[in-house]
Amino acid sequence: MIEPDFTRTSSEATLTPLRAYDIDVLDQSVHEDGCRGHGWCFGLPPGISHEQWPLNPNNGYPLMHGFTVLLPEDYRCHGPDMVALSFFSVAPDHSELHAICTAREQKRPSAGPDPLGFEGGARTEHPRLFRLTDRAWPDDPYAIILLTQAEFDGPFCRPPRPYCNPYQKQSCVPEPAWLSEGAAWAYSRANPYSSLGQLTEAEGDLAFNRSIRWTPRVKDPNVGKVPREYYGDSVPGADSYLQPFYWQDDIIDVEHYRVHGWAKDHKPDHIGGTMYPEKGIPDGFGPYYIEFNETFGGYNFGRGIAQLDFQNMRFDWAC
Repeated sequence: MIEPDFTRTSSEATLTPLRAYDIDVLDQSVHEDGCRGHGWCFGLPPGISHEQWPLNPNNGYPLMHGFTVLLPEDYRCHGPDMVALSFFSVAPDHSELHAICTAREQKRPSAGPDPLGFEGGARTEHPRLFRLTDRAWPDDPYAIILLTQAEFDGPFCRPPRPYCNPYQKQSCVPEPAWLSEGAAWAYSRANPYSSLGQLTEAEGDLAFNRSIRWTPRVKDPNVGKVPREYYGDSVPGADSYLQPFYWQDDIIDVEHYRVHGWAKDHKPDHIGGTMYPEKGIPDGFGPYYIEFNETFGGYNFGRGIAQLDFQNMRFDWAC
């Protein structure tokens, strides 16, 4: 068993992250006229216009805002001016797991850039918008918008609303629940036994959110390392990425499964460091990523967990 070295030198700060950060979802909200802290999940994104709100290319509805997070300084891999990011997701009731049909299957017309008719006329993409899909459900869209400090501190953006359109009336895709109920209420109503509970104060409030706070992990030997799996044809070295578990006496069965002491206090929502995927580490991920579960914004991951690489712009989830 390889013993990790937790020491880091200050010279590495310009090359790789120095720490991993656990994220807590707090029992309080971030208000538009208040302190933004480290960000929030659910609610509305800051600093963009509704013309820039990314739409679902399959049916034209706005993607759901999942979270906005202020990045620790050692994770600002796109430059010191890109201090935060907003993550947008396919609505849980519009994902491939639940969709019966899509506007694309209805032979969506191509008359103009916005045939489903959302306010704002011609769409104006944000200059730092990145569109993503995951490997399991490639038709489910996701998006990231990188934010400056001014945008992070900016006013909350309301989603665009559809205007009367004959094609929209014929579409078999209903409006996502979050667009009228708010993401937090829609998620807690559909998942009453989640850690969020019944958020009655969130009903119908699109701006309702939960504040988040990140704190440095005390120990994590994988800070700044590329997450990867090791198989029989490769042996990890002293500086390699380490799995958080091991098999006692090298016996591979449930009774001999053990978690390293340095990993026991790690939280499921975190920035960087050791990854805890459900079905293996996804390919092509670097050290600049966020791992989070369904309650960190309200998604349909089959009760699984997701990883978002905001340097290489990759996304993956598994259950």
